Amino acid sequence: MDALWITLLVVLAVALVLALRWLRPTWYWMTFGVTFATVRVLTRYRPVMDACGLTVPPSRWRLALARAANRPVPEPRSPRILRLRPTATGLVLRLKLRPGQDAFDFSASSDRLRHSFALHNVVSREIRSGVVELRMTGYDVLRRVRMPAVVPAEGLRVPVALREDGEVHYRDYRQVPHALNVGATQSGKSVYQRTLVAGLAPQNVALVGIDCKNGVELSPLAARFTALADNPDAAVDLLAALVEYMGRVYQLIRAEQRISVSLPDAEITADIWDLPAHLRPVPVVLLVDEVAELALAASRADEARRDQIVTHLVRLSQLGRAAGIYLEICGQRFGSELGKGITMLRAQLTGRTAHRVNDETSANMAFGDISPDAVLAAVQIDKDRPGTAVAGDSSGGWSRIRAPHTTLRHAVDTCNGHAHRTPAIPELELFRPAVPVRVLIGKVQPKATAAGAF
Repeated sequence: MDALWITLLVVLAVALVLALRWLRPTWYWMTFGVTFATVRVLTRYRPVMDACGLTVPPSRWRLALARAANRPVPEPRSPRILRLRPTATGLVLRLKLRPGQDAFDFSASSDRLRHSFALHNVVSREIRSGVVELRMTGYDVLRRVRMPAVVPAEGLRVPVALREDGEVHYRDYRQVPHALNVGATQSGKSVYQRTLVAGLAPQNVALVGIDCKNGVELSPLAARFTALADNPDAAVDLLAALVEYMGRVYQLIRAEQRISVSLPDAEITADIWDLPAHLRPVPVVLLVDEVAELALAASRADEARRDQIVTHLVRLSQLGRAAGIYLEICGQRFGSELGKGITMLRAQLTGRTAHRVNDETSANMAFGDISPDAVLAAVQIDKDRPGTAVAGDSSGGWSRIRAPHTTLRHAVDTCNGHAHRTPAIPELELFRPAVPVRVLIGKVQPKATAAGAF
């Protein structure tokens, strides 16, 4: 009878563990998974390194010493483990490379390491010369995206997604001023953009939008937008006004450089961020919802308008960073078929994010000049996982990410709650969107201030 009860308890415990693994993978990992994975990695480490070709043959002096002592030939040497650290999503294994080894060998063997250690994913990156870090995730963190409870968003650095290694993916405008976001219909571009706007709303920044789908994507968020255009004719005038504003910012920077012998080098500025706080203009983020609608032309009049739009966008992408103007360009395709000047614009967009695409050509438009591996990863995104994307930049680095599902109601409430932060820019005042009436019901919103504007 006791044996029966023990068997039932064991079966119940196994069932509970399996249910925990399926319903709450993070809890399972922190209670059971991390222990099992640590034991697996430590016990299999040497055989796995040898099987993956990540060992080096013994040195000559060790061979000579073995011959002199009449001992067996020494085994190949594996990289030395510097640290094995558990995290909420996996393990971080830091290795000291042996002479002759290359960090690229570990990147090329990441898939074999994943299978050998029975983990979900392995990502390799070089920490410094001779040191490699393997970030191993114990479960699929992108299946149910749960952003950390407290993620700081400061200095135009906005958390927008979760990476496949469990880290938070940020959209940092100071580091990557301009970015491209491509993807097919229902791939998650709009949710990514919605998450980005909701993250920028609490910050001291002017949001400018161009949504040629009659404003259906950005109009609900109009309470936080300084300027908004919902058709190509309004877009060309808005971009011209933004270029005019950029010229005024450069005049201010030129007037405040104050280059003299007595001025310290650190106080000489060539952009808005080194200006005194009371003179610094508010940074501007321009969001273009569908770039193809701006670039398509059906008549000669449309062609003239299109050339003006593309010219303005190219000028903003080339000159806007120092003036604190940043571009976020979205579209389903971004190729040369959109007309002249479009590839010049694409070349200025350092950040690249590709959601699910329908063909390899669309992925090549985003990553063809950066990384062939990123192109392959973008093509392989499952249609049943909207919001999953491949994010990279012109340096060649890339990773899989997935944005949390930000509902339109949440984004609207966030923008309405921070409507008082919307700065006024004189050149863009004609394009100021009408604030929805529902924002004013039951609560008097503070008057829009020009904090940070000039």
